[in-house]
Amino acid sequence: MRLLYKLINVSWNELVRRLRRLGFEGPYLSSGPHPYFMKRGDLTVDLPNPHKQDIGVGLLKKVLKQAEVSREEWFSVV
Repeated sequence: MRLLYKLINVSWNELVRRLRRLGFEGPYLSSGPHPYFMKRGDLTVDLPNPHKQDIGVGLLKKVLKQAEVSREEWFSVV
């Protein structure tokens, strides 16, 4: 039986912490349109601007898709 967990809003720091645990390096400052990014091998993930509010589920889904991270992987690094 496969359990599906519901994504919830996360802070910018929590997003960075979990991506690091999944093997990403950074965050690095960018000279492009997005101020921060993280890397794992040849894969580059743009990060949203750090701000006081949490990152919503919709944006989190976009980041995880770009990072090629499944829900199972995301919840395995809690």
